[in-house]
Amino acid sequence: MKGAATKTATRSGFVVLLLYLTVVKGQDGWGVTYPSTQICTVKGSTVVIHCTYTFPPSWNEQNTKVMRALWFTKVNRNQPVDLITDPLYTDRVEYHFHKNNCTLRITDMRESDVAEYKFMFITNQPEGRVTGSPGVTLSVTALQVQVNIIRVYWTNTFAELECLSSCSPAVHPSYIWFKNGENIQIETSSLTRYFYTEDSFACALKGYENFPSTSVCVHDQICNRVMYDVKSICSLEGSSVDISSTYFSYENYERKIWFSPDRSHQWQDHTQPEDISKDSQYADRVRVIERQRGRSTLRISDLRERDSGQYHFKFKTSSFEWKSSLPGTTLTVTALQVRVTMATFQQDHTEAELRCHNSCSPAGRISYVWFKNGEKILNEENSSYKDLFYPGNDISCAVRGLESYRSPSLYALNAPSVSTSPSREIMEGTSVTLNCNSDADGAVKFSWYKRNRTLSSKEAELIFGSVLSSDSGEYCCTAENELGKRTSEGIFINVKYGPRLPTVSVSPSAEIMEGSSVTLACSSDANPAANYTWYRENEESPEASGPTFTITYIRAEQSGNYYCEANNGIGRHNSILIVIDVTGAWTSTVAVTTMVVVLAIILLSVFILIKKKRASKQQCGERPDDNREQCLPTQGQQEEQDDLHYSSVKFTKNQADSLYSNIRPAQRHRHNEEERDEGVEYSAITFNKGPSAPN
Repeated sequence: MKGAATKTATRSGFVVLLLYLTVVKGQDGWGVTYPSTQICTVKGSTVVIHCTYTFPPSWNEQNTKVMRALWFTKVNRNQPVDLITDPLYTDRVEYHFHKNNCTLRITDMRESDVAEYKFMFITNQPEGRVTGSPGVTLSVTALQVQVNIIRVYWTNTFAELECLSSCSPAVHPSYIWFKNGENIQIETSSLTRYFYTEDSFACALKGYENFPSTSVCVHDQICNRVMYDVKSICSLEGSSVDISSTYFSYENYERKIWFSPDRSHQWQDHTQPEDISKDSQYADRVRVIERQRGRSTLRISDLRERDSGQYHFKFKTSSFEWKSSLPGTTLTVTALQVRVTMATFQQDHTEAELRCHNSCSPAGRISYVWFKNGEKILNEENSSYKDLFYPGNDISCAVRGLESYRSPSLYALNAPSVSTSPSREIMEGTSVTLNCNSDADGAVKFSWYKRNRTLSSKEAELIFGSVLSSDSGEYCCTAENELGKRTSEGIFINVKYGPRLPTVSVSPSAEIMEGSSVTLACSSDANPAANYTWYRENEESPEASGPTFTITYIRAEQSGNYYCEANNGIGRHNSILIVIDVTGAWTSTVAVTTMVVVLAIILLSVFILIKKKRASKQQCGERPDDNREQCLPTQGQQEEQDDLHYSSVKFTKNQADSLYSNIRPAQRHRHNEEERDEGVEYSAITFNKGPSAPN
């Protein structure tokens, strides 16, 4: 189904799209969809091609996973050639994948980019390879100036000049016009005015001045102008290149030169170009050839990468000078590179397929030469080479006939080593650098590990601006390139630091008796380990050395405040004071005896008080009812009775003179009760008061 045409102009590129909505799907949910199948863009712009792809989540009872996705325009040996690996698109192609969306972005569009572009994705299923076909047809067009002559006069012509392209934008972009090679600061799409016959004009899209149209004469084909055979040339390092131009003027030439604007920083006057043949950088390598009138060729031999840049031709007559706002020919000099197209890593070697790569695509078949460990490999003339590579092997390539311009070597890495700087003792707080030393000359990726934990640094150096004690440990690094990864042996970093504040303890922690054994202990975190010395407060001579200080038979005069000093040669600290208070033997005995006596008195008093109370209750129980109130003392009597520790005493009038005449045994039943009361017996004593009784 054909959709509406869409045209777009953006800052990043001038793109014109003619959209045709075509859905390409296979069966059972496999397929690719291109929202547009026809795209037209202007030379030098950027183009973006979109697509979406679908696949079933599972197939044949196996979950489906996309293993690879790519864009291609051509097939080699029934295999699509990934645009990423195609030298025609080097550094100009980007892929973007998000969920099931696929995007191809191509910058600096060239006429050679005209092709049909297809997307392919490959899954883990046995036949899970899907290509969207037909693909997206891309056409690239250059701007052209069309001259519409209105009237011709003797010395000038009244005409209209338009900017034309087969991709006509819907919006109105800005244009740049050039007259005789000079920018005339007009941004309209057309010019209508009187033009001199000898003048030439060209145009370009603003922002793409390096891709102008060809200069045209307003009337006939004779006017002042310079035209280049090609706008860009790519050559291999060490080769030769010819850059040619045609030119014309009505007057005789006073000066003709080739120059490079990229060398303007060396000109005496930055506004006046200097002849490249007089530049020391090109000494004995530049030659200007003119075999016919109006055609000049600049030949540069023994090309070097620094020769890359733009090259312009200009001339000057007595009344006219060709300007240099228009671009000339861009030369790109590229060196060969060895790239890995496929690799299988083993423990002691790597099986890999290599390709001798360059960003140019020379016409015709090129023969290559491969070198392994400096020796030429016989019978290998293709751009690809497959072999087993062991640590220490190096591989390079060259174009046959240009063997002196080999590619940089691709090196199969040996295991790296780790070194420290400084190499002396590492002190806490200082700056320390670990170096991962690899024997490879090319690009290498580094990784750092500590106790199998990956660190954040990806450089050859691991830097500690202010190293901490916690940074102590074993470190190793890995070096990785296209031919494999190798791991270094571990190196132990021992960070030295002064003693922390020491801690002290005493054993026993209870009261210390004279004659007993006492042990003081001191500890401090330090590297190297600290030495300990014991002191008594206000005394200069040490009491002992070592982490513990034991007094086996302590005396009272050894009481006092003690502390330890921790010193490891880097720093020293004193502990807090610990108090030792020794109790003497005599003082202890007196204290114990006093305690025992006091305890005995308390126990005896309690016992007697209990018995007295029991006895008082028993006597009250023997009296007849009419005398019972005599056992109930008044408050004062009760207090006195509480202090009495004997049986009741009774005084009777008219008593006999005999002192003991009224003593009689207690009643039997009372005695029996007292026997039952813990076996304690007391007699009832009666005192009879008479005239003959003693005072």
